[in-house]
Amino acid sequence: MTAAPDPSVFYDELLTSYEATLTARPHAMGFFDWFQKQGVEALASGRQDADLLFRRVGITFNVYGDQEGAERLIPFDLIPRILTAAEWATLERGLAQRVNALNAFLQDIYHDQRIIEEKIVPADLIYKNSQYRPELHGVKLPHDVWAQISGIDIVRAEKGEFYVLEDNLRVPSGVSYMIEDRKVMMRLFPEIFASNSVAPVEHYPDLLLEHLRSIAPVGVENPTVVVLTPGMYNSAYFEHAYLAQQMGVELVEGRDLFVSEERVFAKTTRGPRRIDVIYRRIDDDFLDPLVFRPESTLGVPGLVSAVRAGRVTVSNAIGTGIADDKAVYPFVPEMIRFYLSEEPILKNVPTYLCRRPDELTYVLANLPELVVKETHGAGGYGMLIGPRATKVEIESFRQRIIASPETYIAQPTLALSTCPTMVGDGIAPRHVDLRPFVLSGEKLSMVPGGLTRVALKAGSLVVNSSQGGGTKDTWVLHA
Repeated sequence: MTAAPDPSVFYDELLTSYEATLTARPHAMGFFDWFQKQGVEALASGRQDADLLFRRVGITFNVYGDQEGAERLIPFDLIPRILTAAEWATLERGLAQRVNALNAFLQDIYHDQRIIEEKIVPADLIYKNSQYRPELHGVKLPHDVWAQISGIDIVRAEKGEFYVLEDNLRVPSGVSYMIEDRKVMMRLFPEIFASNSVAPVEHYPDLLLEHLRSIAPVGVENPTVVVLTPGMYNSAYFEHAYLAQQMGVELVEGRDLFVSEERVFAKTTRGPRRIDVIYRRIDDDFLDPLVFRPESTLGVPGLVSAVRAGRVTVSNAIGTGIADDKAVYPFVPEMIRFYLSEEPILKNVPTYLCRRPDELTYVLANLPELVVKETHGAGGYGMLIGPRATKVEIESFRQRIIASPETYIAQPTLALSTCPTMVGDGIAPRHVDLRPFVLSGEKLSMVPGGLTRVALKAGSLVVNSSQGGGTKDTWVLHA
C-alpha cells in the first residue's frame, strides 16, 4: 500500500489509515469489509470488465488539440466516493440556496438590475463582460428561471468542510458519466448494493425531461423537446446523444432546424415539426449567426428572435454565462444575502480579483503559493498551480497577469480531500472533487450525489478528464 497522506493536511473521504490493515471511517466500513474480502484477481478483472462495458456503450471523449484525434475512455475507479445522509442533506440545502440566488441574479441583471444599482456587483463587471448578452435584456422566461441545469463544483478542505469551487451554468457536462458509473458498479458488484442502502441516480433523465417540459412557452400543453448538439466532433458528443436517447427525444444539429415567423421548426420527412424547448449543448457565440458569430454554422439563424418572442425556450438560457464567470463567483455570497436574505450555507473559496489593484499586488507577490485562473477558462486550461509550477512557468504567468489583470483571479491552494483509488501497486489517496447537478424549472430538484472526478496522477490537483483525470461512482447512504 502507498503511504497515507498527512491527516493534518489532507482530509480523506473514506479512510483514516492506509496501513496494511485499512482503517475506514464509520460510514465506509461496510464497503471496505467487502472490498478487503475480494481477491486481487477479482478486482483486476472488475477493472477490465468496466473498461469493456464503457467501450461497448461508447463512453468516450475527445481532447481538443489532440493531434491523434483519438477518442479516449475516461478512466473509471472501482472504489466509490461515499457520503452520509447528513453530509448530503447539508449539500442539498446549500446547493438549492446557491442556485436559487444565481437564477435571481440572472433575472435581475436582465431586468431591473437592482444588484448593480445597489453597487453590490460593479457595473463594469457585468456590462464589459463578454458573457453578458444585452440582446436578452427584458426577455420573460418561464418561471423566471435562466439556468435549468446547474453543475456546482464542490471540494473539501483539510478539516472536511465543503467549499464551492466554481459554478457551471452555461452547458454543464458530465452527468452521463455519473449515471453510467452507477450502472457499471451495479452490474459488476450487485452484492455490495444489496448490503448497502445507496440512494439511486438512474432516474436523472426522467427528472431532466420533466424539468425541460415544465419550461415550455406559455400555452403549450404537450411540448416537443430536442437536444441541440454541435455534432459528433464535440468532446461531449457522447453525452448529448446519451441524454437524448435516455429522454426519448430527438438529437438535432443546427442544420436540422429553421425559424419561421419567430417559431422554431425541425425538418422531418413528414414536413416541419414545431419545437418548443431546446436543450442546447452549444455555447452562446455559435447559437444564432444573425446575432452572434456570423460565420457559425452550428446554430440556427433567427433563434434569438424566437426566444425574445416567447415562442421557444432555450435551456440553459442565452446569457447565463455571466453567472458562472470566475470574476463574478466571489460575489455569490452577497447575492444570497441580497436576494434571499439568508446567510450562505456553502462557503466560497477565498478569491482575489486581479482587477483590483491592491489584490493584484498581493497576487503578484505570492504567485508560488496561489492557484491562478482565467475568468473564462475551463477544463483545467489557462491555470497556474503555484506550488506545482516551475519558476519559468510562474514568471510567464506573471507577465500574462500584468498584461491583462481583469481576466484573472487567484485563490489559495486548498488541501483538497482525497479518496482511496486503485493504482498499480494497490490503493493510494488521490484528490477528488464533486459535481452535483441541480435542476430548476417549475420546481427545484436533484439526484443524490453527482459526478466525482479524481486526479489519477499522484499529487495532482487537476481532476479534469482532459488533463488525465478519471471518475468514481458517488454513493449517498440513506439514513
